[in-house]
Amino acid sequence: MPLDAVCIAALAGELKDRLEGGRIDKVQQPERDLLLLSVRAKGENLCLLLSAGTGSARIHVTRASYENPKEAPMFCMLLRKHLVGARILSVRQPDWERMLILELETHDELGVSARKQLIVEMIGRSANVSLVGEDGRIIDCMRRADFAGDALRRMLPGCFYRLPPRQESKLPFFEIGEERLRELPEARETPMDKWLLDRYSGLSPLICRELAHRCAGDWSTLPQQLEALRETVKAEEWQPTLLLREGKAQDFSFMSVSQYGRETVCQVYPSFSELLDAFYTQRDQAELRRRRSHELTRSIRTARDRLARKLLNQKEELKRTEDRETVRRQAELITANLYRLKKGDRVLVCQNYYESDCPEISIPLDALKTPQQNAAALFKEYNKLKGARLHLTELIEKGEQQLDYLNSVLEELDRAQTERDLGEIRRELAETGYLKKSRAKEKDKGKAQAPLRFVTDDGFEVLVGRNNSQNDELTTRIARRTDWWLHTQKVHGSHVILRCEGQEPGETALEQAAALAVTYSQGKEGGKIPVDYTMVRHVRKPSGSMPGKVIYTEYKTMLAQGDEALAERLKRP
Repeated sequence: MPLDAVCIAALAGELKDRLEGGRIDKVQQPERDLLLLSVRAKGENLCLLLSAGTGSARIHVTRASYENPKEAPMFCMLLRKHLVGARILSVRQPDWERMLILELETHDELGVSARKQLIVEMIGRSANVSLVGEDGRIIDCMRRADFAGDALRRMLPGCFYRLPPRQESKLPFFEIGEERLRELPEARETPMDKWLLDRYSGLSPLICRELAHRCAGDWSTLPQQLEALRETVKAEEWQPTLLLREGKAQDFSFMSVSQYGRETVCQVYPSFSELLDAFYTQRDQAELRRRRSHELTRSIRTARDRLARKLLNQKEELKRTEDRETVRRQAELITANLYRLKKGDRVLVCQNYYESDCPEISIPLDALKTPQQNAAALFKEYNKLKGARLHLTELIEKGEQQLDYLNSVLEELDRAQTERDLGEIRRELAETGYLKKSRAKEKDKGKAQAPLRFVTDDGFEVLVGRNNSQNDELTTRIARRTDWWLHTQKVHGSHVILRCEGQEPGETALEQAAALAVTYSQGKEGGKIPVDYTMVRHVRKPSGSMPGKVIYTEYKTMLAQGDEALAERLKRP
């Protein structure tokens, strides 16, 4: 859900305590609608996230990390010019609007002091981030709006900044008197939550539904519930609550919510910044990965589907070669009965001496050919089917290896988190011939990333491959023969190396390494699945095999379950 006015009021108080008096050291723009401000305030370094994304507009302190583009966007460059070194004087919310204003003290190139405002609007599709000068004019904004929108509120450099127009058709819930609060409709056919939403501004649909739920259909109790809500907000008795259903974040609020019953779990967070980080960050990063890898994923899926259809046709052709022995026997029976045949015969009826009771068999003939020519044609067809079987068996084997490889690449794409990860996968696909090599990208080729690194609770290092090429590198070059190798059984995933350094790994190290193998595989959401583990000396890569393909022997198997929280806790730089 978008942030409502009350959540923003709570957030404003939280940011006011943490940011006021702080200094902006760095400005970054990793995405078109996302800004990160590095702030040094009250002895700690904070990362302030400002988003103007539709459905995800927000501002809060974050601990998440983002990958920056190689070239900063123009808006980011402008903000760096005006904001680096600026001091945050105040954080305020104007009149219960869904927006926050950061009052800043800045200095120009000559050291002249000036006041500026960084305004974050979190209003649905109109979400925006604007930098406003001391004269009230817009210096620039993240999303410019010309005459196509409200003519009185043009969001363009040089125009005067105006606050969003208020909803005149609704009563401001937190500003009206108690008498107006106790007014109830005479006709109560309209649902209570819809009536509240249409009558008052400042209340979100979630809060309106919660108030209606607490009233249980009794309109006479509504004024008391409304007054209790206003007292809670006035006293700033916040409960940053995340609503979880089946372990997945569904919504959030500034107070406890009971309308969903036992199906939904309410998880309270220490601060709104931590709440918003938990609600948005994982979802946004998953969407970012999907958007970045969309074209590459589509290309690989197309290649995979084409290969799957080709394999299906080849298997049908291979099935037809199963009758080759019947063709050979018919040719030999014709040869054995040449004395009984003459040109023009259409069928040969003879005894089938290949069966124990020698039953009669009818063999169709080509009347335009001699008996010898009919036999030769069948021998030729037999040799053709025999050769086709050998050729098709080889093609199908190679095709299934390629299909398995493409499925593993799709699994890699699902796990890729940064543009650098995607670049390595593109490079791997170019080397295997599935993508055309780009000279421009080859010149821009940087140093390959290191494998993901973890340390178990009992001190053993665990390395996890990011892609197939890195899996090969990790297993065949980096790992020692005495290290342990782990991989999910019959499921695509990363190669996992448990570094032993001459020691015998304990049960904790093996279990946590197996959990990491499942976490970085296609089976991460499938509950407990088998994981094979063996020493690296029992793992080898077949000559000419696809990247990531290995053969292993003398292995053991354990059941393990994916655990992203464990992976995050054990992860090391």
